[in-house]
Amino acid sequence: MYIAQVYNTLHDWWRYIIGVVIAIIGVFAFSIPHLVAIGIETIRGNIDQSRLEDTAYILGLFEPNLNLVFILLPFAGGLLFLLFVVKYLHKQSIRMLTTAREKIDWKRVWFAFIFWGIVSSGMVMADYFFNPDGYINNFNLQPFLILCVIAILLVPLQTSFEEYLFRGYLMQGIGLIAKNKWIPLIITSTAFGLLHIANPEVEKLGYIILIYYIGTGFFLGITTLMDEGLELSLGFHAANNLFTALLVTADWTAFQTHSIFKDISDPTEVGVGETILPLFIIFPLLLYIFSVKYKWTNWKDKLFGAVVESIHVIKPTDDFNVLEEE
Repeated sequence: MYIAQVYNTLHDWWRYIIGVVIAIIGVFAFSIPHLVAIGIETIRGNIDQSRLEDTAYILGLFEPNLNLVFILLPFAGGLLFLLFVVKYLHKQSIRMLTTAREKIDWKRVWFAFIFWGIVSSGMVMADYFFNPDGYINNFNLQPFLILCVIAILLVPLQTSFEEYLFRGYLMQGIGLIAKNKWIPLIITSTAFGLLHIANPEVEKLGYIILIYYIGTGFFLGITTLMDEGLELSLGFHAANNLFTALLVTADWTAFQTHSIFKDISDPTEVGVGETILPLFIIFPLLLYIFSVKYKWTNWKDKLFGAVVESIHVIKPTDDFNVLEEE
């Protein structure tokens, strides 16, 4: 139903290609401040030209809070342009992009956000307790408070863009074209993982970490299909990135922030098991918790079934006054 409901909108395949291009344009448009800042520093002679292809170097050029703004702004631009596409190119409501329910279930968003925020924070604190030599105290009140404001405002926009693009827009579009659910699940999950290939973590930990990112994509995609909406994925993803940005940073991660702790352990010592094991323990456990709480059933059809066209009258109360069909 989450995918099939899009039959009620303008859903020609070429619209999705144009939509993705416009979203990418939004990302680049909101990257201009960062590029301008780099240009200014280059003119001033503060840039090592030989390291411009080093992602970690680029991500650490500026004061951490300013740098975080530069990193997150493109995602805000992508989200803005994507929602523009959904409204004007597809005549689709935000509600239909988000969920198959009559209204967006904000309780689901908050449950996933709070639940995973507590669990992920607990895991960081547990690691700090059992491995204190791997961390140093990085807390500085004033920049940390500024970080909180930036992160609370912009991190949810970053994660929402990724969810609306991959688990929303592309999941629905590819599902309509393929007329099934497993092909969009595989394509969007793999593309989501590979999108992180330029992250500094990949350089430090090796390409094996991409399995974790792809696995995360599958977890979020399965959650979306089983729950018939993005709410749980939106909440989980926002909590994951937000609490990480506030709690812990490292010189080799994409988010280098004024967090409470700094990880000084050697990332090359992280074993394959430590990288991949969460995929086979934590994510299945989360899926089980979600399935029990929200009474998920009919797994085979929701994950592998056909996308059947079902046209119905769209209520005029839907956001954006979307297309009505009799």
